[in-house]
Amino acid sequence: MTTQVFVIGLDDFHRRQLATIRHADDCTFHGLLPYEMVVNPVSYPIEKMIEQGLKGLEQTDRGVDAIIGHWDFPTTALLAVFRSARGLPGPSLASTLIADHKYWSRLRQQQVCPDNIPKFQSVDPFAPHIREHLELDFPFWLKPVVGFSSQMVYRINDPGQLQQALATIRQRIGLFGEPFGKLMQRAEFPADIPQAINGWHCVAEKPIDGWQCTLEGYIQQGETVVYGVVDSAREGEHCSSFSRYEYPSQLPRSVQQEMEAITRQVIPALDLDDTPFNIEFFWDKEQDQIWLLETNTRISKSHSPLFADVAGASHLEVAVDVALGKRPAFPRHAGSHDIAIKFMLRHYEDSIVSRAPTQNELAQLEADFPGTQIQIEVKQGDRLSELRGQEIYSYEVAVIFMGGYSHEAMMKRYQTLLERLPLEFKSVPNSGGHERKD
Repeated sequence: MTTQVFVIGLDDFHRRQLATIRHADDCTFHGLLPYEMVVNPVSYPIEKMIEQGLKGLEQTDRGVDAIIGHWDFPTTALLAVFRSARGLPGPSLASTLIADHKYWSRLRQQQVCPDNIPKFQSVDPFAPHIREHLELDFPFWLKPVVGFSSQMVYRINDPGQLQQALATIRQRIGLFGEPFGKLMQRAEFPADIPQAINGWHCVAEKPIDGWQCTLEGYIQQGETVVYGVVDSAREGEHCSSFSRYEYPSQLPRSVQQEMEAITRQVIPALDLDDTPFNIEFFWDKEQDQIWLLETNTRISKSHSPLFADVAGASHLEVAVDVALGKRPAFPRHAGSHDIAIKFMLRHYEDSIVSRAPTQNELAQLEADFPGTQIQIEVKQGDRLSELRGQEIYSYEVAVIFMGGYSHEAMMKRYQTLLERLPLEFKSVPNSGGHERKD
């Protein structure tokens, strides 16, 4: 019998990744909610999304064996709502919202691994005299308690930067704060969660630094398993912008094992079960200090092709298996490459795209660089500051996945490819405070 798997925001990229998993031929994959509705829309009409998703599940005549997703809030929360309605395994809505909320999750993390958590506090961006309530000295990071892709995330070095950041956050925080509030009304929270610090709040944290990585794993029937560690390289102002992800990690195995031990404490402390997750860390080599950055109740979309290259299948296989109640067969090394890297090509000034490659040009480049996939995130005529879903300090304009056998050789291949990539920009006059439409 064919297994019926529903995927929130299913698109061509994820159809290709799902085709790599074991027993893909035994599954039928159905889209649930349009990709454009869940990934970087102008707004999140959460009640409409729930109604439309539940209707789509009710109207199927083939049954619903599993529901999965690959994106951040509110997809993570919608999964909890939809699975609960169908009686399928997965974390509760409350535990998902706790994990998604950057302040609530810090409170839980602090209970089990206080030595690995930076100093932090909640901040009401609408409160008067905010500086009087700040417990942290400059510098610190300020970010909404709900968000992703570093949107509205600011490094604050002085009072002037604080005021500038707060002005922008006040204008935009409702993008996530409003739908989070509606979802809070559907959940029952434990007594230790301060619900007054809702989705309209921020968290301030002292900066942490070092070698950054992400552990991909799952928790199933109370057992936490880590199956892969991916390194994250940063560049740009404050080293805040991701430039590439590399799998497998080059971290010392002893450091990875310590991170895994922390993970086995943190994930259950968030009341999570029967879900994939990823958890981000820094390792300060000089101090031999491990810092926990954040957790996510989903696999990383960005890492999907990396696992396909090295493990032989996208780790969407893990998401499907866990959703079906099966034990995943990760980790493994059955791919055609020893190393896989995702390069994120960034532009650091507001510009207009004056030249973008055609599909034929991209196909030729991929043929000339075997093992490469190129995704252009902009089109000719786009103004970078008007793109949605971008971080504060840079613009992601292209993504390039590469598989290979040597880190040094892959870096050289990437530079050679960039020299041939017909992606060009022209500068724009200073607009006097033109803001992005996040």
